[in-house]
Amino acid sequence: MAKEIPDLVAHARAGTGKGAARQARRDGMVPGVVYGGGEDPIAIQIPFNELLKKLKAGRFRATLWNLKVEGHDDVRVIARDVQRDVVKDLPTHLDLMRLRRTSKVNLFLPVVFEGVEGPPGDKAGGVLTVVRPEVELRVTAGDIPDAITVDCSGMEIGDTVHISDVTLPEGSKPTIDRDFVLANMQAPAALLAEDDDEDEVTETEVINQNADTVMGEEADGT
Repeated sequence: MAKEIPDLVAHARAGTGKGAARQARRDGMVPGVVYGGGEDPIAIQIPFNELLKKLKAGRFRATLWNLKVEGHDDVRVIARDVQRDVVKDLPTHLDLMRLRRTSKVNLFLPVVFEGVEGPPGDKAGGVLTVVRPEVELRVTAGDIPDAITVDCSGMEIGDTVHISDVTLPEGSKPTIDRDFVLANMQAPAALLAEDDDEDEVTETEVINQNADTVMGEEADGT
């Protein structure tokens, strides 16, 4: 279910170019630009602390925002890029793209695995191995889900969950055109080790029947 669209408050930025961007950073702001939607780009700036808080909260680039800029109508946007300082890893610039509710956009969404504790495979000592903790989907801007949910409550050892096994949000589909794996329930390490030992014993028995042994047996008449 889509959640309420959160606000992203920004200020109009006077001037463009590197000089204006540096001044914005000195003023405790992160410069940015809003583009797309058939309208002219708008230079903006967002308070550094506010942007950093939203980035630390996670899923900033996977969230549809209601951009509020004084003197402009509210518009839905999504972050297409957040540039960071290569040393401090702090935001230095961001690009926002205008979207309509019906617009389609590719987003990476987290995969939530439910019922991990208690399924048959878990009780037998199996371990759930996550292959893809997130999946890129093409979704409708007005109906961006929080996550993709996978029910693991019935998994047994050897079971595998593919993307085709999951009910995706209405109107969304994977960007990868194949039935890829999300997770699998692997056998416990001790069981795998026993299988390896059995393979080694079998191999040893075969290897011990070498050419010298065979020739010796023939010479003895056995």
